[in-house]
This record gives sequence, structure tokens and C-alpha cells, in this order.
Amino acid sequence: MQNTVEVSGKVHWIGTNDRRTHLFENMWPLEHGVSYNSYIINDEKVALVDTVEIGTASEYLDNIKSIIGDKKIDYVIINHMEPDHSGALGAIIHRFPDVKLIGNIKTLKILTAYFTINEENYITVNDGDELDLGYHKLKFVMTPWVHWPETMVTYDTTDKILFSCDAFGTFGSLDGGIFDDEINFEFYEEEMRRYYSNIVGKYSNMVQKAFKKLDGIPVNTICSSHGPIWRENPGRVLDLYNKWSKYETERGVVIVWGSMYGNTEKMADIIARHLVNNGIKNIKMYDASKTHISYIIRDIWKYKGLILGSCAYNSAMYPKMAQLCAELEHMQVKEHHLGIFGSYSWNGGGVKNLMKFAENIEFELIAEPAEIKGSPSEGNLDQLEVIAKEMAKRLKEDFPTQS
Repeated sequence: MQNTVEVSGKVHWIGTNDRRTHLFENMWPLEHGVSYNSYIINDEKVALVDTVEIGTASEYLDNIKSIIGDKKIDYVIINHMEPDHSGALGAIIHRFPDVKLIGNIKTLKILTAYFTINEENYITVNDGDELDLGYHKLKFVMTPWVHWPETMVTYDTTDKILFSCDAFGTFGSLDGGIFDDEINFEFYEEEMRRYYSNIVGKYSNMVQKAFKKLDGIPVNTICSSHGPIWRENPGRVLDLYNKWSKYETERGVVIVWGSMYGNTEKMADIIARHLVNNGIKNIKMYDASKTHISYIIRDIWKYKGLILGSCAYNSAMYPKMAQLCAELEHMQVKEHHLGIFGSYSWNGGGVKNLMKFAENIEFELIAEPAEIKGSPSEGNLDQLEVIAKEMAKRLKEDFPTQS
């Protein structure tokens, strides 16, 4: 049984679902799986837009044959060389040895690192170049660093389809529904934010540059490399990516702590209660040792307030908290209010290193840190209340109409 879906006339989705892999890029949990979307345009000339991850490609060539029969593939458009998009490229070249591979000059350098190809079959395209398939006319737009240096998107000027590669993608397999009007998007929205913040978010400035290049181009359908195809309301996903790449947030606070024996966690609970008493409803609390970092980063991308707590660990920060801070710095997360707290027994280190993080990342520190020796008690809780009050004040000023 072939797994193909018509997108628009001669354009078909021939992607695959991966529900077996535990970690995307061997890093990010795939609780709900992921889809690898590939598209074929069966015109006078046949063009394949990206391939799939090789581990899911057992029926991929059969799916292609079900669309084009005994015709050959004339072109493979390589929007992005990462193996979840190009893994099956070797199988395509083996089946269709004369196929022309289309990418930019940076694509070729990465392509030849993965595959042995006849470079005479490689066509280099530049920004704005076009390819005539017969009825369909394709235009190539360079979008470097969204999220590899060679990334580009392909625009079908005939049916106004944007083959957007990783842009506008999401974690989550396609469980029957392929199009946005066939799914409950609330299921995908949090996974889309987690995908964006962890995979693409570091390059948000390049996402904004891509938006400027595509400004004014009519888009009826968005065919991304992961997740649903947007045909009913492509503006919805465009708005979300535009918001996230501008670091626009909502009223709320993420509290993350690293605690060995529960004292720092008790401080987190006290702060959370004071936040509620000061009118803040959206509070997400995470034990850094238990929750995968990708879920924490997802919610940090959503909410303006961030409060971090660490016990002292060998005169340093709790290791899992240090990992989170290092990742936030690496991803160049911006525009947050920050509170800091922590505890120690015989020597400090947690709060001291959180303060170094605050200086490096340039978040607004909303109050002096709260550091407690031993257990929190009635005599050392005042600064925890101050942190909560100051955070609530800032959030109400930033979001006066949100609850």
C-alpha cells in the first residue's frame, strides 16, 4: 500500500512517519514521533523536493513509482543536506543515475561529503533562479542559516506553494491528517514551539531575514519538511514563526531549579506561591535533573519571566542547571526578566555562577539574588518574596491586558 497524498494537481506528498526513533538528532525526545516530508511534482519534467531519513525509506521508492510509473525523475531539489532530508538521496541516485541534483554552491560542498556523485549532474542555482517543469515553474530563494548554511526554499510560482524545508516545521508524526484543516492544531502547537526553540531558535535573526525576502510573495500552501501541510490557513504558522523569531513572549514565569536534597526546591515553591499571590497565573516549574532541557527551553521561549535556582555543587552550579544555562547562552535567547536563588551547606557556588550567567546573557535581573544556608526558614525568606513581587510587577507592566 502506497502512502501518498495529492497536495495540488501534479504535486504529491510522499513522506514518511517515524514513531520508533527516541531522539531527534540523537538529542531531542520524540514523544509523539516526527514526520519526514518529501514531495514530488509529476509534470512534463519530474522533480523531487527533498527526500526522507534513510531509516524510514523502505517503501519510499514504491511511493514514487505509484505517482510517476515508469517515468524517470529528472531533478532532485536539495533544500537542505541534513540527513533527515537527504538520507534517501543515495537510493534515488542509484535508481535514477542520470538525475540532475539541484542546490546552491554551499550545498555541493556538503553533498560530496556524504555521497559520491557525478558532479556533471549537479546544477548550481543562485538566489532567484527558476526551473521550468512544464506547467509548474519553480523559483529558488536562499535562506542561509535556517538552520544550516546551505538552506534554501523552493517556491512554486504556478500553484503558489512554498516548499519551506525546516521552516514552519514541527515535531509530531502525521497521524492520518496531513493538512492543517484535517488536524487539531492544539496538539501540535507546543511541539512546534519546542521544535522552533531548540532547532531553529538560535538563528532567529536569519528567520527574520528570510521573512523579509519572502515579503509580498503570495503563498497558498506551505509544504514544510516536518509536520502538517498548511493549505487552509498558512497565515497561522507564518504568524507563529514571526512571533517566535522576534522573541515575543507572554505573561508567565518559568521556574527551574537544581536541588540535591530538596532545600532549593522548597525555595522554588515559596517563590511560586508568592507569584500567585501577586496575580501571576501562568507558572511552569521544572526540576532540571528530571525534565529534558528541550521542554524547559520551549517554555522559556513562551514566557517572559525566568527564575533560576541552584544549590552549590562542588563549589559550582548544579550540573544540570549549568547545562541549561550554557544552552541558553549558546542559543542566544533574548528579552527575559530574570530572578536568581539558591542554597548551600558549607560553601557557595550555585548563586555565584548563576550571576555570571546573568551577566553573560544580559537578561534584566529584577532583584538581588536570594541565597540561603541550609534550609529555608521563617528568618530567611524575605528575599524570595521580593523576587516574586518584582517579577510580577514587571510582567504586569509588560502585559497589562493579559491575565
